[in-house]
Amino acid sequence: MNQDYHHLEEKIKYEFQDKELLINALTHTSFANEHRGQKVVDNERLEFLGDAVLEMISSEFLYKHMKTMSEGNMSKLRASLVCEPTLALDAQEIDLPEYIYLGKGEEATGGRSRASIVSDALEALIGAIFLDGGIEAAKGFIYSFVLNDIENKRMFHDSKTILQERIDAVKSGTLSYRIVQESGPDHNKTFEAVAMLDDKIIGRGIGQNKKTAEQQAAYEALKQLEK
Repeated sequence: MNQDYHHLEEKIKYEFQDKELLINALTHTSFANEHRGQKVVDNERLEFLGDAVLEMISSEFLYKHMKTMSEGNMSKLRASLVCEPTLALDAQEIDLPEYIYLGKGEEATGGRSRASIVSDALEALIGAIFLDGGIEAAKGFIYSFVLNDIENKRMFHDSKTILQERIDAVKSGTLSYRIVQESGPDHNKTFEAVAMLDDKIIGRGIGQNKKTAEQQAAYEALKQLEK
């Protein structure tokens, strides 16, 4: 765990007036439970608030910038931008996992790399920025770190569908996925998947569940096709 908040604030281009809000946003329930006597508060309420702020700002952004897009397609695009795996990637970009307060058990079982924990912390951070600096501060953060690189994030979210469509278009073979490795205890497994074109491996992915691993494998395959 990194406690150099100044470095994180430089990364996100926002300095907190109330550092307690920042600490609260970074505090996972496992850490709060281990420090109940110290009245440590977890980030679940801030995550609830940040989720609402993120949905509102992302909806406004799509409404203003995707002027010919239908309601249904805007909903799909918003889902690709604010889903758990995508938010976890956003959090990685600002090194957020390094700063999360985790309980010893959660730390030992790889919680710092778990998409659900990391994405929740990002939403909690959005909630904290909103409370500390208002809607414009939250919007600035979301525009910079969530509503960026939209086409790449849409490809990540829809990677399996896009990969299938591209392979069908050129009739180059049969696409399939295979889980090649499982590791970790039952409550915290990690899966490795491969995307295969006939008998050839064209992408690999790792995730906390089979679906995410396959999605990552498809995304890696698409990136290779782009090259």
